[in-house]
Amino acid sequence: MRKLVVWNLMTLDGYFEGETPWDLSFHAHAWGPELEKFSERFGTEGDLLVFGRKTYEGMAAYWPTADENVSVKGMMNSIAKLAVSKTLNEVAWNNTRIVSDPVAELARLKREDGKTIFIFGSAELVASMLEAGLVDEYRLCITPVLLGKGNPLFKRADALRQLTLVSSDRTEKGAVILTYAIVGKT
Repeated sequence: MRKLVVWNLMTLDGYFEGETPWDLSFHAHAWGPELEKFSERFGTEGDLLVFGRKTYEGMAAYWPTADENVSVKGMMNSIAKLAVSKTLNEVAWNNTRIVSDPVAELARLKREDGKTIFIFGSAELVASMLEAGLVDEYRLCITPVLLGKGNPLFKRADALRQLTLVSSDRTEKGAVILTYAIVGKT
């Protein structure tokens, strides 16, 4: 059975993007060799990336021509991707397909053999997957910044979810990479 893992950078006060869409300028306060190495591991550990529509559109606009680490760029452009949307009719980014019912699709995919499934960004999608009981793990890079306003990573929820700390690492820029498993998931 596959795991569904959420990956995101967020500020210490809980925002994964600034006040305007795709304001990720706070990432510069965390990005460095440790996060680059961490990012390279996604392609060996995982075989599927999942994005909500807004995140998909931003990623699809950025990665094909990104001036990034060659191995990370190669992984982002070649790995299988799901764009979760009820409004998209077509996708142009390599190796992507559209899914309109992510709960059913991800539940099905988790039952199959394969590597880890990652959700990047996509806070609303993550909230619905958590509510459906599909999230197994959070990997968060806490950036040493108080943004004060923006789009919060964690959305309002109807139930308490207990997590257990699996690992923690500090970067030379003072960011902390935390891995939490959802209690009751194996």
